[in-house]
Order: sequence, then structure tokens, then C-alpha cells
Amino acid sequence: MSSLIQHYINGSLTEGHGSKRGDVFNPATGKVSAQLALGDTKDVDDAVAAAKAAFPGWAQTTPLARARVLFRFRDLIEKHARDLAAVITAEHGKVLSDALSEVTRGMEVVEFATGAPELLKGEFTEQVGRGIDAWSMRQPLGVVAGITPFNFPVMVPLWMAPMALACGNCFILKPSERDPSASLILADLLKQAGLPDGVFQVVHGDKLVVDALLKHPDVQAISFVGSTPIARYIHETGVAHGKRVQALGGAKNHAVIMPDCDLDKTVDALMGAAYGSAGERCMAISVAVAVGPVADALIEKLIPKVEALKIGNGTEDTTEMGPLVTGIHREKVASYVTIGAEEGATLLVDGRDFKSAQNPGGFFIGGSLFDHVTPEMRIYREEIFGPVLAVVRVPDFEAALKLVNEHEFGNGTAIFTRDGDSARAFTHRVQAGMVGVNVPIPVPMAFHSFGGWKASLFGDHHMHGAEGVRFFTKYKAVTSRWPTGIRQGADFVMPTLG
Repeated sequence: MSSLIQHYINGSLTEGHGSKRGDVFNPATGKVSAQLALGDTKDVDDAVAAAKAAFPGWAQTTPLARARVLFRFRDLIEKHARDLAAVITAEHGKVLSDALSEVTRGMEVVEFATGAPELLKGEFTEQVGRGIDAWSMRQPLGVVAGITPFNFPVMVPLWMAPMALACGNCFILKPSERDPSASLILADLLKQAGLPDGVFQVVHGDKLVVDALLKHPDVQAISFVGSTPIARYIHETGVAHGKRVQALGGAKNHAVIMPDCDLDKTVDALMGAAYGSAGERCMAISVAVAVGPVADALIEKLIPKVEALKIGNGTEDTTEMGPLVTGIHREKVASYVTIGAEEGATLLVDGRDFKSAQNPGGFFIGGSLFDHVTPEMRIYREEIFGPVLAVVRVPDFEAALKLVNEHEFGNGTAIFTRDGDSARAFTHRVQAGMVGVNVPIPVPMAFHSFGGWKASLFGDHHMHGAEGVRFFTKYKAVTSRWPTGIRQGADFVMPTLG
């Protein structure tokens, strides 16, 4: 009998009130590894009530004391990095080395958040008027929540929670139902680090739990990462219920390949960015825009590398690409390969028929490569979220830039070139939130905020860094005068403080 993955509410594991259960799979074997307790509105109510009760004490905790909890949390993550990575691989499928990298990138946000005493400093101006001083401060919102995707079950929660906690908020995490176990490890490590009960909680569930968080009057803010249709829904629903919302959506990330690039290094970069983590990354490169004469040489080098991808269980050291997260998603990705061929794109490498001899029941698919893809095709317009790379041929730089800028999504993009003029023009003119120059997945470090443009981001705030502090705090301005002497009567004009 499979084990039950529970909620974490008010410092303890609990089955909750909901009677529904969901299957959690090992994608490499295709077998059910655990059952997941799916919450209901009562579970959300319990978590919010616990967070609301814990908030006054945590908000009054000094930023330095909060930072010390996060320092201990950071050390515990490092100590248990392999445990976290193993759980990621077991439930998501990505290779173990990639899972370890995910843990490291998440830990970097914790490291940034330990700077809470510096990050939360306000501004002060003495004598803005005669006998009048002015200052600003940032104060926590209260109870906030994060709704996170399956593709980064550690890193994305750590984009949100450390910033929220450092700012003095209480945080409720609703992780993906596909790979929920890592969230409970994080909860346990936070408790070990000294975080009070109720300040960080985990409620598992489906749309019922999401809607309960979006509509609960005591939840002040929602942070989300996922597909564009859901991001739009999260933003519209949350804002309609008076919440602050940041919702990062989907992507169709283009890499512009200039004729003067270092082709061998560019091909290696494309392989990792398009097929790493089986293409299940928000910043995966799914479109290679080949400029002018570089296309044929690019294709010639890509084909044998895609065909030679080492696909298997992510626990094996030789594996380069693991399975997709579910059987349903595997079929969806395979259907896009079929659609692309039917639309007239040239299918150079077909990954649909790949089978794992060691794990025939696993959710595996091979890498696919298309050439002669056009902007009208669905495989160009829509997010596939799988190991499918589409090559689009354009005559020159201006045509490549136009292609990127006219796409619905604007999450990330990259250019591969040796020419500084092309790189500078691209970085200044491209309509995307994250831009790489000879860097295929340009997700900034924790001390730089990031997010997409266009249909890749809903809301006014980007993720972590200084933007994270702004999102998880309210700004307050204070103007203060301590009267001396005898008042001279009422003022009936707008004070100018001159």
C-alpha cells in the first residue's frame, strides 16, 4: 500500500478534512509511488487561521532574528541537498545533477533573503521642513500564498517563501500535485531552523484549494508560476478579490543564431537548453532562429546530437534526459510532434517512438527536431513544454528580431554571436524580460529580480531580489513634527514644508 503525503498545517502533518486522494507517480517507472491528500476549503481555512494567529509575533520579530532563522535554514538545505534532489528526481524525473542544481539555485534566494536587515531599511530625511522630519518604512502584508508548478518543486517555492518570510509575512505554499514531497522537506527544515509554527505551511490540492486561497479575505497576496491561461486566471481572480498578485506565465523562448557565432558552443548550449530536464523548463529554448547561411550548418551539427541523447532514469549517472512528468503530458508532447509534421514542418528527428528497455512503463519520449518551421504553425505559436526544438530560418538580424518581438510570449530569449553591435542592438530592442548573450537560459541570480513580458507575466512585480521585497511589503511614509512653544493657530493651506 502506498504512503500518504499529508498537509503541513500549524507545525504538524495532517491528513486534513478533504477525502479526495491523488496519485503521485515515479515518472521513470510509471508506477504510483504515493497517495496525496487533496485539501478542501476547510484545510485552507485552518492554514489561514494558523498563519493569521502567528503573524503578529513573526511581524514583530526583528529582521535580524528572522535573518538568523534563514541562515540556519540555508545551512540545513545545503546539508540535505541530496535528499531534496533525490525526491525531485523520484517525482519529477529530471536527472539527479539537474535536481541538485535546482536546489542550489533555490538556496541562493535564501542567501539573499538573509540580508533582511539591509533589504528592509527605509529612508530618512532630517528637517524636510522647520522642525519636521520624514521617513519611510516597509511593513509586511500579513498572510500570503504561493502556488507553484511541477517543473521546479524546490527552486520556485524558494523564489517566494524566503522573501516573504524575511519581510515578516506568514506563507502558505500550494505545491504541484505532481511532485509534492519536497515541499514537506522544506517545511521540516524551516521548523528545525527555528521558524515558529504557522509561519510556513503547506496545503496540497487542486483547483478547489487554489480558488479558496484566491478568494479568502485574509490572504493578502498570491505569487504564482505556471502556464499563461492559469496565470491570467490567477491574476484576474486574485485582483478581483482585492489581492496583490504576481503571476508568471508561459513561454516560447527563442535563441537567435547569428552566422558569426561559435557554432560548436552554440549547438552545445542549444542541446542543454532545449532538451535538458526534457524541455520542462520555463526558460527552455524551444525555437532556434537561424539567421542567413548558418541554418544548414546548425542543422547538420544538431541532428546527430539529438539522436544520441542518453535517455533514462534520472538516477543513473550517464543519463542526459529523464522522462516527462506524467503519461498524459507525454501524450500531449507527442501530439505536438504529430501536429508539426502534419503542418508541413520538416521532422528531422522523431522522438515519439522512444522506449526505455530498462523502464518500459516510464513516461519517456525522445528528443524531436524540426526544420523549416513557420510562424503560422502551432508548434511555433504554442508552448509545448517538452523536448521539441523548432528551427525557423530568417534572412537577417532584423527579421529575427521582428520574429521574437511579434510572438505572444516574452519570457526569455538569447542571441549567439561574436559581434558586440548585434548583441547590444538585440539586448536593447528585444521585447522579453530575460535576455542572454551567448547564455541560453539567462535566469538571473537571486540578487537580480526577473520576470517575463507580454503574456508571460501578469502583475506589476517581477520575482525575488528587490522586486520580491517590494511585492511582499507595504510602503509607509511618515512625516513627523514635535511641537515646541505655543501654537499660533490653525493652518488652512496645504503645507509646503518649506
